[in-house]
Amino acid sequence: MQYDTIIFDLDGTLLNTLEDLRDSLNAILIQNGFPQRSLEEVRRFVGNGVKTLIRLSVPDTCSDEQVEQLLIQFKEHYGRNMQNKTRPYDGIMELLLDLQRFNYKLGIVSNKFDAAVKSLAKTYFGDLIPIAIGETDQVKRKPAPDSVFEAMRQLGSDPKQTIYVGDSETDVRTAKNAGLPCIGVTWGFRSRQVLRDEGADYLIDTPKELLTLI
Repeated sequence: MQYDTIIFDLDGTLLNTLEDLRDSLNAILIQNGFPQRSLEEVRRFVGNGVKTLIRLSVPDTCSDEQVEQLLIQFKEHYGRNMQNKTRPYDGIMELLLDLQRFNYKLGIVSNKFDAAVKSLAKTYFGDLIPIAIGETDQVKRKPAPDSVFEAMRQLGSDPKQTIYVGDSETDVRTAKNAGLPCIGVTWGFRSRQVLRDEGADYLIDTPKELLTLI
């Protein structure tokens, strides 16, 4: 089967957002009198939405109400600082230009909150990736397949001609739940072993390998 659509995860797949996430997280942790978290801790905590990142970063004694307040503070801080250190991974822009030249339909689905996903996609990729969907009250976050289905609907794509690309166990599960083949990227926030153990259909070490596969 010839694929004509590629759905990408965002953080850890297209963009290295880790340092900006850590900096905004630590800003609100300091503000609220909690210990800071290291880059490696944040790497382990991301992937399942900002609320989960905060819950894993604060003491177990924090109430749900405190977490909700921290979530509001994080979104405000990150919204102003999410482009300080964030950059596309090496080779990503070249890959996207090649995919555009070959007329692939491209979309992004992320567990990051929707406003940030759309802003980052527009800033870094412009019209190369026209569809970008983040977490909202209307769309269940990954590994539920809802955001993937919505991206395919907006792109007018057939699931049989669509492939999913991501860097984490959540992404592999999302692809499986959507009935799509999953390409796991090893340059992101999780290890090759995690992706292999979770059952990614393919593993790639560089963006240009994606073209060879499809």
